[in-house]
Amino acid sequence: VSMSRSMKGECKQQQEAAMDPKAVHEEDEQPPSNPRTPRRYVRQQVPDQILRNPALIAATAVFPPNYNLEIPKTVWRIKQVGAKRVALQFPEGLLMYSLAICDILEEFAGVEECFVLGDVTYGACCLDDFSAVALGAEFLVHYGHSCLVPIEFSQIPCLYVFVDIQIDVLHLVDTVKYNFTKEVKIALAGTIQFVTAIHAAEAALSKHFVSVVVPQTKPLSPGEVLGCTSPSLPEGIVDVVVFVADGRFHLESFMIANPKLRAFRYDPYLKVLCLEEYDHKGMKEARRKAMQAAQHGRRWGIILGTLGRQGNPKVLKHIEQRLASRHIEYYIFLISEISPIKIALFEDTVDVWVQIACPRLSIDWGESFSHPLLTPFEAEMALGYIKPWWCLEETGDGIHNCTKGKDEELIGSCSDTILASTGNEIHGTHEKVSNGDEEGIYPMDYYARDGGPWNSFYMQTQRFQKHHLKTAH
Repeated sequence: VSMSRSMKGECKQQQEAAMDPKAVHEEDEQPPSNPRTPRRYVRQQVPDQILRNPALIAATAVFPPNYNLEIPKTVWRIKQVGAKRVALQFPEGLLMYSLAICDILEEFAGVEECFVLGDVTYGACCLDDFSAVALGAEFLVHYGHSCLVPIEFSQIPCLYVFVDIQIDVLHLVDTVKYNFTKEVKIALAGTIQFVTAIHAAEAALSKHFVSVVVPQTKPLSPGEVLGCTSPSLPEGIVDVVVFVADGRFHLESFMIANPKLRAFRYDPYLKVLCLEEYDHKGMKEARRKAMQAAQHGRRWGIILGTLGRQGNPKVLKHIEQRLASRHIEYYIFLISEISPIKIALFEDTVDVWVQIACPRLSIDWGESFSHPLLTPFEAEMALGYIKPWWCLEETGDGIHNCTKGKDEELIGSCSDTILASTGNEIHGTHEKVSNGDEEGIYPMDYYARDGGPWNSFYMQTQRFQKHHLKTAH
């Protein structure tokens, strides 16, 4: 089913309305007579007959009271579209509620067949509208993540349910006040489930501290951080970050993008504030070795991830252009789950891998693979298009001089490097290094609107489209 949706605004409206049980997108209060009629939706209210339905209220009482699963809004959206076959997609932590939600939608939304997509869902990049279409779904509900993949790109109408979780904000505020003096400049961030709590804490803490900020990297919501996308704050703006999350994965993204900031994680379930640390030197050393090893490779493999929307054809085309300009032989692979065992099957065929799926797979697990497994950003460095952070010198003409063996012949070596036109402002990788310290910032901008040409942002601006074309030749 191909339906026309507004090219702008609905995803933003979903973000604004995520915690409002009445908010919904509609054109009028009647379901369409023809579900295949193109529709454009605007923000509106859930009708009272749905919102105050005693049977629906009783049915939703089985869910945790502090979890906002937005059942009334979901029921109304499905009625608006007139969908009879609905697909639901959950991260593993919410799968326990999937069948109960299916029963509710079949009972109250007129759904004839509701099914749960079984493939693993790591994040918003795993939106699996392709599988939903293949199964004949007319509507997809994606739980637990923000609308990273804009709804105008989905194959069928899609609703994102962030699953906002209410926590003890007063305890968070008191904990921060107890542990820091008033002169400390604080940044608040976390995962999408706790964004409402983060903004409530900001309002309370701003009256106590000299500076409290909630940073943002568009298109993410203010305060939201992904495992691959995080704001990089200018030095001196804040002294510490307080990150609200029950795990480290998203926090590590913030720490990589801001290596000089002290990071504290507030666990909203244990109600504990912990100082967290990250081995920046070890990570960068491992990634440097992988990129330098890749410069010796003659046959490259490009992996386009097929788990949901992880693989972006735009990035694939860019990498192909980069390799072609270096006259490098390459092969393209479509893989849903990338593992060392699977990659080892091609050990004698491929010397270097570039994976267009999840950057953290290379950063966190790259050393588990027998051959270099690069991210698109690292491929830019290995091929000589971005100045590596380990280059100690720069000549007057902008060419980078990096040490290499006199008999070595490297592909895209530093002596061939082309400066990216966006420079320091975005990539943050042009800082000079001394005494072996790796000071350059590793960018976490994979879905950032202002990221480099290697990133997977779906609404790339004209400025970066021009840069992409310019640097590809």
